Amino acid sequence: MLLSDRDIFRYAESGMITPFEPALIRTVEDRGVLSYGCSSYGYDIRLSPKRFMVFRHIPGAIVDPKNFNPAHLAPAPLYNSPEGGSYFVLPAHSYGLGVAYERLNIPDNLTALFVGKSTYARCGVIANLTPGEAGWSGHLTLEFSNSSGADCKIYANEGVVQALFFLGAPCKTTYSERLGKYQNQPHDVVLARI
Repeated sequence: MLLSDRDIFRYAESGMITPFEPALIRTVEDRGVLSYGCSSYGYDIRLSPKRFMVFRHIPGAIVDPKNFNPAHLAPAPLYNSPEGGSYFVLPAHSYGLGVAYERLNIPDNLTALFVGKSTYARCGVIANLTPGEAGWSGHLTLEFSNSSGADCKIYANEGVVQALFFLGAPCKTTYSERLGKYQNQPHDVVLARI
């Protein structure tokens, strides 16, 4: 069963999402923002301004998920625009990693699915479809692909992905019980691990 806003609010009171916005926020200080907070059947997660990393082109180098080299990533600067808010730039045809502003504590009877927001998709920016398994907790590392031929702004402190929460039958082993490698992610970008 997909959770509604009423269910999400109930779980949030027990610490599932911190900080929690009980309503969908579309304006801040009379400025339009990419929505964040609780919607009818999901929760729009914000991008943290803390860090955003972009893959660099290194001729002859190969990215190895079993032996990830952090030198493949370069930190992107955070720009501030009084009219438009803070943002990172994701170059054309590139890939970047950010981190969720909210900390999540997925209960043992739920699994979350994080999907990209349509506003970014219409600009050519695709957020990786990511699961948040039962028992997972931490600040989610977010992955973005810019498939367009133009650089794109990715706004900090605004919505970037939507979390959909599904109620399931109890599982035999939760993510935390099996000591998942991405458990308790800090408020920072976490690189590929095996």
